[in-house]
Order: sequence, then structure tokens, then C-alpha cells
Amino acid sequence: MILKRVKLHNIRSYDHAEIEFPEGSTLLSGDIGAGKTTILMGIEFAFFGLQPGQKGSSLLKNGCDEGSIELEILMEGNPIVLKRRLKKGKSITQDSASIHMNGVEREMSISELKSLVLQLLNYPAEFAKKTNLLYKFTVYTPQEEMKQIILEDPETRLNTLRYIFGVDKYKRIRENTLLFAAKLREKIRAKEGLIQDIPEKMEKIAQKEKFIQEVIKKIQDSKKDLLLFQEERKKFQTILEEVDQKTDEKRGLEKEIEKTKAMIAGKKEMMLSQAGEEEYLNKQIKEIEQLSLDSGVLQQIEGEKKGKIHEEELLRKEFLEISGVISSLQLRVQDTKKLKEQILKLQLCPTCLQNVDNNYKENIIAKFDMEHLECQAKIENLLKKKSDIASSLDGIKQLLLEFEKQYRELQIRKIKIDSTGEKKSRIQEIEKGKALIHEDLKMLESHLLKLKESLLHFGNLDALYKIRKQDFDRASEKEKEAEIKVAELKKEVEMTERQILELQKEIQEKEFIKRELNHLMELEQWLSEQFLEIVSFIEKNIMLKLREEFSKVFHQWFSILVQDSFLARLNEDFTPIIEQQDYELDYAHLSGGERTAVALAYRLALCQVINSMLSNIKTRDLIILDEPTDGFSEQQLDKVRDIFQQLKVKQLIVVSHEQKIEGFVENVIKCRKENGITKVER
Repeated sequence: MILKRVKLHNIRSYDHAEIEFPEGSTLLSGDIGAGKTTILMGIEFAFFGLQPGQKGSSLLKNGCDEGSIELEILMEGNPIVLKRRLKKGKSITQDSASIHMNGVEREMSISELKSLVLQLLNYPAEFAKKTNLLYKFTVYTPQEEMKQIILEDPETRLNTLRYIFGVDKYKRIRENTLLFAAKLREKIRAKEGLIQDIPEKMEKIAQKEKFIQEVIKKIQDSKKDLLLFQEERKKFQTILEEVDQKTDEKRGLEKEIEKTKAMIAGKKEMMLSQAGEEEYLNKQIKEIEQLSLDSGVLQQIEGEKKGKIHEEELLRKEFLEISGVISSLQLRVQDTKKLKEQILKLQLCPTCLQNVDNNYKENIIAKFDMEHLECQAKIENLLKKKSDIASSLDGIKQLLLEFEKQYRELQIRKIKIDSTGEKKSRIQEIEKGKALIHEDLKMLESHLLKLKESLLHFGNLDALYKIRKQDFDRASEKEKEAEIKVAELKKEVEMTERQILELQKEIQEKEFIKRELNHLMELEQWLSEQFLEIVSFIEKNIMLKLREEFSKVFHQWFSILVQDSFLARLNEDFTPIIEQQDYELDYAHLSGGERTAVALAYRLALCQVINSMLSNIKTRDLIILDEPTDGFSEQQLDKVRDIFQQLKVKQLIVVSHEQKIEGFVENVIKCRKENGITKVER
């Protein structure tokens, strides 16, 4: 993550200010109280809002009702803008918040934006409702706060570092393990109560198995009775089936009789239909025989029609020729008018360039007028001739229509006369068909008579079927009663077997509970006797490794800032120990510069270890140092240059009023206060 710019509006000593942060090292310089730290407080507020215990009055400018901070950052190459606002009411509170990301701006609640920021920075979600110690110790920690951590009592400092490194989870694991073990003991007592009745349920199973044997004996006796009733029912069923077979034969004869009657009726209907058709054809033949047709009339009409068609073609051709001549004469008249107008306007001869005499013009115009009159006369004669031709064409068209009508009527009469032979052939076919139908009728009536005679043999069949049906029903009823008795006994067996299965299932479940009980007892014993020891052992080893790494890095940074005769390390509770010639020096007895060196080395070592452990956090490219050289000598100030070079971060922001540090950084942003208002210059 890289800071790009921050905008402050009515924040502490700022009215309106915009500060841009380049990559590399940047110094925020200015006198004490010029507003340098306000910029850092504004950045932290833009990220996380007001911290627990922090009041809005610590940020909002005195006398203002509202203020805001807008921070633009670059996260993995993508720009993100965070906005937070303060508003004064009964108290000064966070008014609203928003984020602009991926081209979209979203209004969010205060807590929603903080959770999203933690997610973007890849900080643990547990910081959502806590002070952001991870940000303080990896990005920005006021120097006095770092000194306060060093001066804290060992237990408080150790607990703080446990929390920062996430080692405090082992304490929670121990507490949760004790709670879990207590819950396990409650479950063990509950499961012990659930398995007490296993012997009682096994006794019930034995009793029910004995009852099933008794019922099975009753079922065998009932099945013998059922077999006798089944034999009797089968005997009556065979007799009834024989009667059913004869009944089916009778029904077949009745259906055949009805079918034959229907066929006779159909044949008679066909006879009537063919007789009607024969009568109709004879009538048509008589009407056609009264018609006469002269074949010469058709030829005559066809010849006259062809002559008129030829005459029509000649007239149309002449009509088109006259139209062409008229169009040509009309064009000629138009050309004459144009030439006449041109001559009237002509002043000089285009050939000899001399004046044209009026008499000459009049002679030419008179000639044109004569030609115009001749053309008009020709056009009128041609138009009259064209009209006469059009009238002749209309007359020919009417004659052709009359010829066509007469021709169609004669053609229809010819078709009717030609169809007489077909109709006579059809009458002969009908006569033959009537003879065949008559023979079929005789055969069907004879067949019907035989069927009726056969039907007389089945006269008493219905009464016999009724008697046999009653015998069969009585036998079936006895069989059904016996089957019901067997089924009821079987149902008793099934119900008892189901009860046995349920009891067995309960016993299986209780056996499973018993195995679970043994597992829970083993688990509770393992948690209480072994797991807690393992957790404590892991915690001690992690803290030991952290302290070794922390102490090593702390010594490296401290050795850059102080003379070689000093040795720096951390003891078991992470307290800085400074030794000189094998004597431990109390922190309170160190000089101001030495205490600052201890705090700065502790700060840089803590930041380096956290970034190494939590290498996936997105703030490892940024470090902010607030007054890191308070009390430093000139020699120590020179060594700060080495500190800056070895940090190797993409963006380093230093707040200091030491003018010498301007030569150690790539960029300088100056803050100065005029009439209580801070101004920013580059």
C-alpha cells in the first residue's frame, strides 16, 4: 500500500489543505505545533475512524460545525479513496463515511468501512472493534507511545505484545479447552444415564421372541383350513367357468345375429342407392340426346376469331407508328419555337460578326411560322386517324369476347354429348352390382335363420349361472375369512418383529452411545492431561523464538544508533536491556538521545518482526516515523541516514523539526502556521 494524497477540511489547525505523498522518503518538516502530527492523525482517522477513547473534538477545528478527511491510497496498483466526516451536535461524532473503489463510490456505515479497510489491508478481522495496534506498530506509532510501552510494567507489555503477535490465542485455547472439558464431563454423565436400561430391553426382546413362536404355530393350523377352503372354491370356480364359456358362446351368437341384420340392412340400402343412381343417369341421357351440335359452326367461329386477331395486330401496329410520328412532329414544333426566340434576340451574326437586318429576321421567322402551321395540320390529321383506329380496336375486342363466349358454350355441349357413352357404361355396371347384392341378401338371410336356430339351445343358461355363482361366492367367503385370520396372525408376528427391531435398534444406538461415552472419556482425559501441556509448550516455544528474533533485530538497529560499547537485548518479558562493560544500565538513567534510540530501535524491530510474521499484510511498504530523533546528538543524527537507507521500503514518511534530516530524504513537505492556520508547501 502506498499513500497518494490526503485532503483536510476543518481539521485542527487546517482550513483546507491537500498534501500529496510521492514514493520514496518524504520529510514533514516544520516548527513544533505547526501541524505535522495532525496530518498523521488525519491519515489514521481516514483508515479506522475514531479509536476507542478518542474524541471527535481532538480532530475537529475549534468553532467549526463540520469537517472531513479524504485519503487516496494505491493498493496493488489500484486507486482507492476513503472519506470520513465529522459533525458537531450535542457532541462531535463521525457523521458519515464512503469509499471510492473500482470506479464506484459507496456510502457505508462507520463500522462497515472499518471492516472493509481491515479486509483490504489484510489485517485480522478481530481489530474491527479494537484499537488498531497492528497499524500502530507496523506503520505509525507516536514516539512517546513507544517509550510508554518500554516503561510499562513487564506483564502489561508482555500481554500487549502477545496480543500484537497473536500469541494470546493460546491463552484463549487453554480457557476454551477447560470449558470444553467441563462440557464433555456433562455429556459423559448424560450418556451414562442413557445406557442404564440395556439389560431391561434385552429381556423384553426374549419375551417377544417367545410370543412369536406361539403365533407361528397358530398360523400353521390356520393355513391347513385355508387349503381346504381353497380346494372347494376352485371346484366351484371350474363349474362357473364352464357356464361362463357357454354364456360367451351365446353372446357371440347374439352379436353375430345383430351383425348379420346390420349387413342385410346395408345391402338393401345399397340396392336403393344404386337404383336411384340408375334412374338419374337415364334422365341425363334423355336430356343429352335432345341436344345437337354442328362441328362446322365451331370451325367457323374459330376462323373468324383468328381473322379478327390478325386485324387487331395490324391496327395496333399502325396505332404505334402514328403515335411515333406525332411525337416527332411535336418535338419539331418545340425546336422551331426555340430557334424563333433565339433569332429575335440575335444582334450580331455569329459567323461574320455584322449586325443582323430586321427584314432578314422577319423572312426567317415567316419561314418558321409556315413550317409550324404545316406540322400542326399534320398532327391534327394524325390524331384523328389515331382516334379512328382506337375505336376500331374497341369494336374488335367486343367481337372477340362474343366469339369466346359462343365457343365455350359449344365446347360444353360437345363434352356433354361425348359423356353419353360413359353414362350408359355406368348403368350396365349398376345392373351387374344389383344382381350381386341380390345374391348376397339371399345368403345373409339364410345365415341369419341358422343362427337363430342355434340360439334356441341356450335357453336356461342364465338360471344355471345364477345358482353356480351363489355356490362360488359362499366358497370364496370362507376362503377370504381364513386368509384374513392368517393375515392377522402374520401381522401380529410382523408387529412383534418390528418391536424387536426397534428394541434392537435402541440397544444398538445405546451401544453406539456407550462407544461414544468411552471416546468422550478418553478425549476428556487427553485434553485435561496432555493437550493443555502441549499448548503451553507451543506457546513458550513461540514466545522464545519471537524474543530471539526480536532481540536480534533490536540489537542490530540499536547498534547503528549508539556507540559500540553498548549491547542491547530483550529479556524474557521483552524488556529492553542495555549493557555497558557487563553492567546493566537502567532505562531511566540513560540520556534523552539514548532513550530515543532505544525506543526507535524497539519500534523498527517490532515493525520488522511483525511484517516478517504477518507477511501478507498490505502495509509493509509504508513506515511513518514521528519525531524519531528527539534528543539525538549530531553524531546520532548522522546515523539516521543509515537507518533510512536500510529500511528498504517503498514509502517512508518522517515527521521532524530537525532541519538536518532534510538532506537525508528525497522529498520535503513544509508546514508553517500563520494566524493559527497551517499552510503546506513543497
